[in-house]
Amino acid sequence: VCDIEVPERLSFSYEQLKRYHLVERCVHVPAREGSEEEILLVHSSEHLEVAKSTQTMNEEELKRVSGNYDAFFFHPNTYRCARLAVGATLQLVDAVMSGKVCNGMALVRPPGHHSQRNAANGFCLFNNVAIAAEYAKLKYGLQRILIVDWDVHHGQGTQYIFEEDPSVLYFSWHRYEHQEFWPSLKESDYDAVGLGKGKGFNINLPWNKVGMGNSDYLAAFFHVLLPMAFEFDPELVLVSSGYDSGIGDPEGQMSATPEVFAHLTHFLMQLANGKLCVILEGGYHLKSLSESVCMTVKTLLGDPVPEITGEMAPCLSAVESIQNVRAAHKPYWKWLMYEDTSFLQNLSTKSHLLKKANTNPSTEQESKMTNNDETVKVERFLELHMKNILFPMPPIKTATTTDSKGSAHLLPVPVHLVKEMDKTEIKALVSGFYADLMKEDKTLLSLGSMLAILDKILKKEVCNGIAESPTAAVSVAFALRHSVRFGFQRVLCIFVGDMQIIPNTEDGKILMIHICEKERFTFVLNSFLLLLKDAEGNDFFSAVLGFILPVAYSYQPNLTVIAVGPNRSLGISEISLLFALLQGLAESRIFAVIEDTEINLMQSVAKALAGASTPHFGVYVPPTQEKVNEIKILRDQFQQEWKMLQCSGKLSI
Repeated sequence: VCDIEVPERLSFSYEQLKRYHLVERCVHVPAREGSEEEILLVHSSEHLEVAKSTQTMNEEELKRVSGNYDAFFFHPNTYRCARLAVGATLQLVDAVMSGKVCNGMALVRPPGHHSQRNAANGFCLFNNVAIAAEYAKLKYGLQRILIVDWDVHHGQGTQYIFEEDPSVLYFSWHRYEHQEFWPSLKESDYDAVGLGKGKGFNINLPWNKVGMGNSDYLAAFFHVLLPMAFEFDPELVLVSSGYDSGIGDPEGQMSATPEVFAHLTHFLMQLANGKLCVILEGGYHLKSLSESVCMTVKTLLGDPVPEITGEMAPCLSAVESIQNVRAAHKPYWKWLMYEDTSFLQNLSTKSHLLKKANTNPSTEQESKMTNNDETVKVERFLELHMKNILFPMPPIKTATTTDSKGSAHLLPVPVHLVKEMDKTEIKALVSGFYADLMKEDKTLLSLGSMLAILDKILKKEVCNGIAESPTAAVSVAFALRHSVRFGFQRVLCIFVGDMQIIPNTEDGKILMIHICEKERFTFVLNSFLLLLKDAEGNDFFSAVLGFILPVAYSYQPNLTVIAVGPNRSLGISEISLLFALLQGLAESRIFAVIEDTEINLMQSVAKALAGASTPHFGVYVPPTQEKVNEIKILRDQFQQEWKMLQCSGKLSI
């Protein structure tokens, strides 16, 4: 009898969604049974016939048939439930592909990712996500589908189905422990990259120890999945969403807390024009599962992402696995072309395995008791943890001011207009604290609108905001000083374009990243310079995913200020994506300052801040060798301080 894949997994999750008032904010898509033709897109007719025949079997016969499979248990209703799981998944794909909804989640069981063409396996009868991918290719003519499997077990069924298919990029991380953990397959390791035409399109990231946490999962996204996904450029993203990779799960024994799934979901929403279908797989600690489901759905609905907790430093074993995956895939991906990758043979976890083999096995009764204690402990921890990380949502998402030279009416609808500050008020403020920054009167005028928006963000009355300025650099210097005076301890500032004045970062409360074409000044404390030229190849992704995001997540700011000045070296779609990706930080508090000649950019940034999906990037251009080397030098220089930069296990950690 299976005592963990139980109906309460769905009822608990649904109840928790109701408690957070998320159900009423979603569009309900009715479930249906998947047809036999749909199931046969992936499975053999023999498999379908065996499954069908179980509906009328008695207990003895069911046991006998179940015994033919690894970790699968038939019940007379299993066949119908599995067909409903397939049908519900396809209903979600239809709703997303037809534009009825932007994205969505299917709460289904039984799960699917272990089931193979001809066999049930590991609680899975039909492979819901694999069927969804084949269905989407057939019905909508899709040529590139990304499947992200963050369940703690390897979805070997999905791998076998697509390993020769270059139209499906399959990414799975999973507890592996050098093949000790179920399903204990050689082909779950990093060197299984796909077969034939599918080489390079199967990505396995093995976790060789338990206890992986938030920073390990984020590092896997920054240094493996996201660069591959942006190069692959999917038309649809499907998630095999198993939450047994979350804290407290008796199967996974990992340490990641529910909010990490909000961050992972947020990143995936930037792909495929936002077309994202999340389909439930595993997850067996009911509290951990239900909170993680809620975090995922909140993010799909566009809510601000909670700040991530825990030390932002991946463990050595995670970094070793990341390095090996990058080495294994180097021959197949342009973004890895100039990366310095080599295989690591002597892994830090090998000796730990030998020790493990020699420990005395505890009795089943003992381990059950320990498991129950552990379950209760995690429940209590999560009760408190969720209270700490969830914050009241500001009533307004995005603000700008009424004086925006008539451009306010061109901005997308959900932007809220704020009245600018009165001029005498600004003068008093300026003469008191900012006199050294104030040279010209025209700047003074633009400060009124800027400070009005910034104050609303600082007081958490709005989530983010956008201001025009005749001199972005001066406005930013004001904004930074004003935020620190307000009490913010860690402000991240990213400036794109030429800066006429350099804000002072000496007090350690501001981290500055400057992206420009030519080097204008030397490094100052807490300040990085990235020289990006658009014309010579798409250096943007290697800079953002390989450097800016890891540094920003290591820093964990309370506020992000992004400014665009004259002679910007990034295009509009790149700047919009930068805004979108950084919304995972600081409870999505972002203040944008845009040079006032840039109406198109204003519109695009306002859309990104309001939560619209990122515009399409066009054909992927690989980064230049010079840029990859430059970022590698920066990584080597700063990874002791900003540990999320680590993607190579050769270094001391």
